[in-house]
Amino acid sequence: MAPKWRDLADRLAEQIRSGEYAPGDQLPQIRELVESGEGSKATVNQAYKALETEGLVTSTRGRGTVVRPHTPLKRLGIARYDKAKWRDGDEVAFIADRVASGRSYDRNEQTQTVSRVKASAAVAAAHGLPEGADVYARARLVKEGTQPTHTLTSYYRPEHVEGTRIVNPEPGPAGRGGGFRVLYDAGYEIDHMTEELFARVPTAEETQLLQLSPGEWVVELHRTTRTADGTVVEFAIGVHAATRFAWSYDFKVPDSAKTLVEGERT
Repeated sequence: MAPKWRDLADRLAEQIRSGEYAPGDQLPQIRELVESGEGSKATVNQAYKALETEGLVTSTRGRGTVVRPHTPLKRLGIARYDKAKWRDGDEVAFIADRVASGRSYDRNEQTQTVSRVKASAAVAAAHGLPEGADVYARARLVKEGTQPTHTLTSYYRPEHVEGTRIVNPEPGPAGRGGGFRVLYDAGYEIDHMTEELFARVPTAEETQLLQLSPGEWVVELHRTTRTADGTVVEFAIGVHAATRFAWSYDFKVPDSAKTLVEGERT
């Protein structure tokens, strides 16, 4: 039999999911639930702590326990990299997500630091370099208004980006069209990329930087970007607040058997 605090937490969670308590609504004060017979102060407090750990509520001094607003950004998969967005326009990836989500944006909601660093094992492997080789690291913190949504650090070979806008640390994307447009203008047109995603517990530094609630996880992204001849022109690591994004992919389903048969005919 589940402990009383767990039973109370489960009932409140169901009320939140059903919409009985809407995003932004305040849950009853602990005293009110104690007086209504839901359990002792310790029982109610433990139930509320469980809801907070599960990411359903936030607790703040003065406001009590409030249902967490859940209007995640739509983070596009393939469509966010459409060349027409950045080559012919100025819709860089994070802006493409805001547009798809019907949300406003400011280019300066992306800030960055740029430094020349020694390649870690993962960065070196992606670029085919020896570990410890010099690379440029362009580390971005992206916010929506005042709330951070994610970080993204791109690593480049110096010979690909030296002297370009990519190594400019001013806020906002690297000029019109962003980093991909810079690479395109330098003769490195992106052709295909690999993305790997996994969820994990954040570090203490990430919790502070992304202003995460207790119990909130992050989604880590590894992106490898190549030209048509297979040259890696960017390797990026992103850390996203898991509750602030809904990942969306729309793509044509491949048929490798059909491709093989057509290849044999030619």
